[in-house]
This record gives sequence, structure tokens and C-alpha cells, in this order.
Amino acid sequence: MSGDRVLLVRDGTFAALTPGGGITGRRGTSPDGLFRCDARHLSRWQLGVDGAEPTVLVPAADGAVPAVSVLMPQGTRDEPAAYTVFREQAVAAGVLVERLRLVSNRPVEVTARLELLADADFADQFELRADGRAYEKGDGRRSTSVLPDGVEFTYRRGESWSATTTVRGTPAPDAIRTAPEGTVLSWTVTLPPHGDAELTLRAEARTPGGSAVSEVTSPAEAAHELTADIEQFALPAITEGTDALARACAQGLADLALLRVPATGPDGEALRVPGAGIPWFLTLFGRDSLLTSLFALPYRPELAEHTLLALAATQGTTYDAFRGEQPGRIVHEVRLGELAHFGQVPYGRYYGAVDSTPLFLVLLHAHRALAARLEPQARAAVDWMLGDGGLTEHGWLVYTPDPDGLVNQNWKDSEGAICFADGTQADGPIAVAEAQGYAYDALLRTAGLAREVWGDPEYAERLESVAADLRARFHRDFWLPEQDYPALALDGAGRPADALASDAGHLLWSGILDQDRAARVGRRLLEPDFFSGWAIRTLAAGQAPYHPLSYHRGSCWPHDNAVIALGLARHGLIEELRTLAAGLLATAEQHGWRLPEVLAGYSPADHPAPVPYPHSCSPQAWAGATPLALHTALRAATDVGRLGGH
Repeated sequence: MSGDRVLLVRDGTFAALTPGGGITGRRGTSPDGLFRCDARHLSRWQLGVDGAEPTVLVPAADGAVPAVSVLMPQGTRDEPAAYTVFREQAVAAGVLVERLRLVSNRPVEVTARLELLADADFADQFELRADGRAYEKGDGRRSTSVLPDGVEFTYRRGESWSATTTVRGTPAPDAIRTAPEGTVLSWTVTLPPHGDAELTLRAEARTPGGSAVSEVTSPAEAAHELTADIEQFALPAITEGTDALARACAQGLADLALLRVPATGPDGEALRVPGAGIPWFLTLFGRDSLLTSLFALPYRPELAEHTLLALAATQGTTYDAFRGEQPGRIVHEVRLGELAHFGQVPYGRYYGAVDSTPLFLVLLHAHRALAARLEPQARAAVDWMLGDGGLTEHGWLVYTPDPDGLVNQNWKDSEGAICFADGTQADGPIAVAEAQGYAYDALLRTAGLAREVWGDPEYAERLESVAADLRARFHRDFWLPEQDYPALALDGAGRPADALASDAGHLLWSGILDQDRAARVGRRLLEPDFFSGWAIRTLAAGQAPYHPLSYHRGSCWPHDNAVIALGLARHGLIEELRTLAAGLLATAEQHGWRLPEVLAGYSPADHPAPVPYPHSCSPQAWAGATPLALHTALRAATDVGRLGGH
């Protein structure tokens, strides 16, 4: 989020507010509003005092719970404001609650006139992005109903879709009127000499797919519940390592607590899984939720349990080309908004990821308590890798660019990210390097489950044979002798995409490279063209496609670096690991100990502080979990093979 926004988040609901607590209807890369289930339930929330916009005396601090701002009517030096407004705000599941406390500054009775402009445009988050696309809304229609104590906004489309936002005030408004930009609720409040008065507001967001709305009635109550939840999730405190590492881990755990969203398991059980990030991705994502859960596994194993169950419940069962669904395939993204419901974006359940399925198997082995229960889902995932995933037909785990969805279906999913050294995008079916490592790891780990949990040694031997063949062919076909480095991918013709990329670091984590080559790759990633001083770049600088402000062709992603860190530890590259960890922790310190989703690729020689990527999500789940992965890697660095060993 941009620096002029205050963020409140809880249980899949978030509010992006101005520092004075308002919502202006902003769109684009940093929209404001009250959001739930991909819909904006408040697009206007603007307080007026005595007929004008108040002066913000003290802006709310981002991250504070509740968010507290101090406002006052516009005044002059000779005639200062007659009263001050202390504004407290918080969110809970489906709710924004607000307390306005008016304090008189004069020894005589004072009359305060308050107005709240409220509106709900119910815009889908895909509409709010700055991509220029227009979506046909069909017979969608909004309506407004005046209530005795507030107003209700309703949006309906067809017979199957409706959403409401209900705004209530205590005491009830004196008057309610319609304005061009929404509905205005008005109060006249009499303050005794040097006395005070209170007004509370509550906005409820109800939408298809949403869980029950919280019953909290005040910011203090919402803040108390949230604080208790965060403290319970964050304990016990991590005290090993440096103070910087401990502080980054504490912030990361707090962010993960905030980003949990409701989900449902195979038997209908209620779950809380890590949503990917704010503002665009506060929902279950296969790849993001899996890697986040893997990073957090030693500290918060319940994230892995809930993620595995939620993904098992959404695993593909049929063929649907628009959504990319195939039997056994693990979902990439779950959306609950209007456009997904009506099939205007393939994201109700979108399966366009090549790596979610093997990562599901990797996490299942690491969190073995569910291995027996999820055996059918695990076998279906293996069948997908061997079948529709391409291992049998192509010899590799592949994806074909999706004209209706994602051109690239690995973690570098922007168009042009999987490229040759000259910048040309690879054409499919594409076999990206890191997905072959994930597949190798998944096959061996699932073989272990077959032997030790399922009692099926023949199945285990079959998977081990496929894994051994995959590893041998990978060394033969992906290795670039002149560069002494793995190719980023093989295109549909089997040609190596020879751009030097950070994906090779994931191969250290998965174990598909032999020790000698893994060590050479690990050391190469810490050379100056890759390592910016803050983190490892997605592409080595100096290549034709490199751009420090590109999403995947020169930027630095903390989670990418976390996977690499675990791989460095696995192969005993301790000095390289320490160098990388120091850069990431210095980055965290520059951002209040919260690692951003992505950084620009500039080095300290370019600028003394990390340069932000302009559209980075914050907070973001796998960035929040990155310090936990660093803690695991540093703790295990002298125990080679402890991480991910077979």
C-alpha cells in the first residue's frame, strides 16, 4: 500500500483509509475502501465537521490497532477550534467499527455539526486495478434504503448475486439525505462546557461466500480481540540469533496472524489459511499459501495443516479449460467476487499454476500428521504430475501459456518473465527449472509416505524411479556448460532459455542438483550482478532483459531469497547464507522490520536504502514468513542435509 494509506485487516476483511480515517473512492494501484470477498463495500466514508472537511491534527499511524486520528474543525490562530474529534477505527470479520469522541475546548456550551458521506460502489477488485480493462456488469443494479439509524446499500445482479453494506449510527442520525456522491448522515451534538460526547458507527459487509459477520460493537473490543489473537499466534517469541532477526520474525508472525482468511476443509471444517497479501490477494493462493506454510512450519504448524486441508478441498476433479482445472491439480487462486461468480475472470477457482501441485506434496510430507487422511488427494496430485502435468508425455513438468489466464504459470507469472538471454519470451509447453526440482522433491517425499505411512512399497519404488530419471535428465538437458549454470527453462522445442535467473537457487532447496553443481550455483548467486547488497535479483544485471524495476526481470523478492537461503543451508554454504541473511535483515530494518513483497534491483551504490518496487503488496504472506525461513536456515546451517533431506 502507498504511504498515504492506513491499513486495518482481520479475518479476510480490510480497510484502506486516509490518515484522517476517510475513504475517497480511489481506484488504481492503491485503492481505498472497505473490502471483503473481492468487493469494495465502502467507497466513500468522509467525515465533515461544521460544514467543512476537518483538519487532521494527528494522522493515524499505519499498523496501530485501533487506528486513532485527531481531527478538529478548521480554525484560525486567533479563534482556535471549539472542539476536537478523537477518531478510533478498527475492523473485524465483515465489519468496520468507529468511535468518535468530541471534546469541547471552551468553558461554554458548544454545538457541533457532524456529517458522514457514505457510499458503496461494490466494485470488484479486478475492476479497480489500473489495467484499463472494462468489465460488463449486465443487469447489475445498486439501491439505497434509509433505516431509522442509518442506511443500507444493496447490489444485485441476476438471481444469484447480491451484496449489502449496512451503516448504523449510535445515536441515530438526526437527518439522512441523498447527495451526488452517496448518502449523508447528519448529527447535531451539544457539548457542555469543557465536556464531551460520543458517536459510534458500524458498517457491516455481507457478500456471497463470506463467513459470519463479527458481533464487535466498538474499536476497543475489536482491537482487544485482534491483539489477543496476534499475541497467541506470535508466542513463544523467537530469541535465538540476532536482535534484528528476532524483530523481523516477530513482525512477520504478526503479519501472518493478520493475513489469515477463512476457508473450508474437505469435511466442511472451518479453517484459517494465509491469504497471499493486500490489497489484491487477500485470498487462498496455492503457491503462496504453501510456501508461506513451509517457511512457518517449525513455528506455526497449524498454518500448514489448514492450508493442506483447504487445498485438498479445492483440488481439481474435472476438466475445465477456462479455469485450467484438471483432475488432481492443486488450485492456484480462489476468488469469491462477482466477476469470478459470473465467469468473467477465470479466478473463481483458477488452476493455472505448474508448481502448486508438487509443493502440496512437499508440504504434506513435511507435515505428516495429515498424510494418512489425505492419501487419496496425494495420489491424485501425483497422477496429475505424471499425466496432465506432462512428466510422462514431455519428460518434464510443463505448462502451456493460457490465453485467458496467465502466460507463465510458475512463480514468475508475468508476461516475458521466462525468457532467453536476448529477452525473448519462451514459448510452450514450457518446462521451468524450479518446477522440475519441486517435482523431483515431491516424488521422493511421496515415496517416503508410501513406504512409511501408506504401506505401499511398490508405489514408492515407482516414484523413486521416476525421480531418479528426472534428476539425471535435468543435469543433462538444463545445464549450460558455457555459463556453468542451469537454464531458466526449456521451451516447447527443448531449447534452453539461457537467461541467468534466481530460479536456479530453488534447485539447491529441492535437492535435484548434485553437491558440486549446487555449490557453484550458490556461490554464483552471491556475485555482484545477482546480489544487490539487499537481496538476490530475479535476473542477473547486465543481461539484455534486466530491468531493476521489472516485476520479475531484475527486481528482488524476499520469498525467492528465502527459498535460496534454505538451499544454501542444505548444501553447507554458510558464508553465502550469512551474507544473504544480512542483506535481507538490513532491508527489513529499513521497512520497520516488515519485508515488502518485492524490491527494485538497485544496489546500495545506487541508493543508500532499498528502493521500493512501486506496486508491492504490504503486508504480504510469504514476505512475512521469510524471516522465519532465515531463522530456520541459519539455525540449521551447520547441519548439512537437515533441511529437506530424504
